[in-house]
Amino acid sequence: MNIVILDGKTTNPGDISWEPLETLGNLTIYDDTPAELVTERAKDADAVIINRIVMSRDVMKSLPKLKYIGLFATGYNAVDTDAATEFGITVCNVPFYCVETVAQQAFALLLELCNHVYAHSELIKRDCYQKSIAINYSSHPMFELFGKTLGIVGYGNIGRTVANLGRALGMKILVYSKNKKELPEGDEQVRLEELFERSDVVSLHCALNNETRELVNRDLLSKMKNTAFLINTSRGGIINEQDLADALNNGVIGGAGLDVLTKEPPEDDCPLIHAKNIVLTPHIGWASRDARSRLVGIVADNLKCWQNGRPQNKVNA
Repeated sequence: MNIVILDGKTTNPGDISWEPLETLGNLTIYDDTPAELVTERAKDADAVIINRIVMSRDVMKSLPKLKYIGLFATGYNAVDTDAATEFGITVCNVPFYCVETVAQQAFALLLELCNHVYAHSELIKRDCYQKSIAINYSSHPMFELFGKTLGIVGYGNIGRTVANLGRALGMKILVYSKNKKELPEGDEQVRLEELFERSDVVSLHCALNNETRELVNRDLLSKMKNTAFLINTSRGGIINEQDLADALNNGVIGGAGLDVLTKEPPEDDCPLIHAKNIVLTPHIGWASRDARSRLVGIVADNLKCWQNGRPQNKVNA
């Protein structure tokens, strides 16, 4: 079996092993593949494994040998799954591999907004120890999370893990989910508008789809406390970026921490790049070495199960 990885460097820059996949066939790895070379590089592949490469109907139509697409990801919007089904191609993703590391990233963003660790560190490195103390009481006041309210939008595995971390810090938990959830004693499931109104921190953990695209807009942001923080480690498109930039710049909310943007990497006109009181990271919440090692292992298990006629984590019909 010919297996081709088209953008391996996004998952493994060289610090983890490809061995789980090497045992399953003739493996060819490309660090990255521009769109115009996808067909050429995958023309002899029985199985293609991708992270962010777009597998459109036209691309799949040009690859008659292709029978399997494996994803180094949970999301599969880069693949036309309807076309894959039509062409007899199985598509498998990897759920749950990075639950803990994404939850950790959400709190890393939040704690930076609360404690300004980087700003204080940089001042001390510039021999401004006393100035670092002064800004703690003025432009960079610390924000205590104990007793505050954490609102979680989307209560899947990551949302539940974030709730656990919040409880450990003494936070009260509000949850918004389309479906009724069994919650620990003291937690509340509320309407979305109520969650935004009552929360000191809102953390987004829902999928991006037609219902959630730009879910967080001017109207919802206007309901937040002017001291509240917004955290997003899910998908950038859930937020209307111009509305969030306006809310930050005009003091409607206290700050935001985002690991995801609508366009990645962002273009020069992205309104959030120079917004006030924002912390940005380059969609790395999933990318701890431990999580990536799990990811490669599960991708290999998916492919092996498909080879044995028992596909797992299949996302198309």
